[in-house]
Order: sequence, then structure tokens, then C-alpha cells
Amino acid sequence: MVFGRLKKKKQDDGSTEPQGTDAADTGGTETEAAETQEPAETTPEAQRRESGPFDSAEKDSTEGYIDLGALKIGAAEGLQLRLEVEERTKRVIAVTLDLGGSTLQLQAFAAPRSEGVWDEIRQQIGLSVGSQGGTVQERQGTFGTELIAQLPAPLPDGTSGVRVARFVGVDGPRWFLRGVFGGPAALNAAAAAPVEALFRNVVVVRGDHPLPPRELLPLRLPKDASPTPNPPTPARPGLTAPERGPEITEIG
Repeated sequence: MVFGRLKKKKQDDGSTEPQGTDAADTGGTETEAAETQEPAETTPEAQRRESGPFDSAEKDSTEGYIDLGALKIGAAEGLQLRLEVEERTKRVIAVTLDLGGSTLQLQAFAAPRSEGVWDEIRQQIGLSVGSQGGTVQERQGTFGTELIAQLPAPLPDGTSGVRVARFVGVDGPRWFLRGVFGGPAALNAAAAAPVEALFRNVVVVRGDHPLPPRELLPLRLPKDASPTPNPPTPARPGLTAPERGPEITEIG
């Protein structure tokens, strides 16, 4: 139904009567004309707010989420989590999600209010991978510009091989979230789909306290999880409680 301004036509006797709308005279209302124009280009920030990952101010994460401090992870059947601890400082520096034989390592960082850091971090990842004898390739993927890294790695039989990792990054309001896909999800789209859904559903809790750019946002064990490597029962149905993992090499 089209609505317009009601126009009146003067009759011979001086009275007036309704005479249609502007649409009849012009072929369409201003609204209709606007709808025929090309839609405005959606910005990456608008896309992120729509489909995730989310800021804590954008999504209710009180139910169905595992609270790790700066990161809240949506619970999923078969999902296992492992917290990565820096050996020197005993600080939790990352969380790794295991689902269906693939992995997703997550780290959240403070970022400037006015600009993102992913462009700069991609360059540093490339330098770091190159220094380890690996190679990187940039491509446009599900989350914008991504990196496919190949790092030398020994095979079980002792011969030399490569380990493939897919780096993605999302700039949010005063935070940056980096994900590293491993296993089949690094290259196989079907295997990546459920892991990408986990990444999209992540909620980042930046907090109000000032932090320098690229400072890791603090992670912690969930309140209802046991810190032992093999808890007797899962913290939630379908979810293994996080365990403390080995030190990892931070790239970027």
C-alpha cells in the first residue's frame, strides 16, 4: 500500500473532493524512488554488529555462554576448551576451542578507539612466520582479509612436513579479536563452517579500564570449572571444562 499527500480538486460549485495522491501525478512517491536507488554499501563494522563477533554491549550473554573473562564462548555440543598459559608469568593468554577435529585459538587485545589494528598485525604475522621458515598468503575470506600460513613441522615418521594455519582478525569497539583455525577448518570450507559459527558467536568484554593498544585482555577459568587437567565430570552437558595448556608462541 502506497501512502502520499492527499490532494483536492476544486469542483465547479466551489467544493473540493479527494483526487488521489502524488503518486498518481509523479509515478511514485519519494519513498518509492529511494527504494529504486542502489543500497548503500555496508561497512565492515555494520556487518560485524549484525553477524558477530559481538561486543558485550551488543549481545546478551547471560545464558548459554561460558564466561572466560574478556571472552564469552557460546556453548555447543561436543565443544572442548583449553586455556593456554604462559609458562613464565602463569598468565592465561589464549583459549583454544576443539570441535569436530578442528581447533580455533582465540586472543582478544585492546585497540585504539578510532582505528583498527588488523592491517598492522597481519604484516607482523607474515614477518614472524617468515622468520620460522614458513610462508603466508593473503586472501579474501569469510571475515575479510585473512592469512593462510604454512609452517615447517615434523611428521610422525620423522620426515619434514608443514602445518597450515588460517589467521582471521576482527576489529571491534576498542578491541581486536584474533582467531587461528587449525586442522581441517584451516582449508576445508565444510569443516570450517561450525567453527566459524563459534567465532561469530564470541562476545568480547573490553571493560572500561584504559589499556595500551595490543595489550592482551585478561582471561580466566570459568567460575564453575575445575582447573585440574581431567575433571571427573563436565562443567556443562556436552562441554569439557577448560584445562591448563602448555605455553604457546604468540604470533603478532
